[in-house]
Amino acid sequence: MDMTASGLRQRSVTVERVESVAATATVRHVDQLDSETLAAFYEAVTDDRPVSPAETSLEEGEIIVFTDYYRVERA
Repeated sequence: MDMTASGLRQRSVTVERVESVAATATVRHVDQLDSETLAAFYEAVTDDRPVSPAETSLEEGEIIVFTDYYRVERA
């Protein structure tokens, strides 16, 4: 397993729907995402596929508010 900074950036992440969010969670509204990240997030949600965090501003563990809450997870 590659634990270097470049190796961590190369791992894919997924988004998973969550029912509740901790008060301490980092939460961003979908409107706050830049256009590349928004496109990748939308594809991850609609196509249920992982995305590269190196190509987006998504960070593992953060919560994105869309039509529901989605947690970014390592794939």
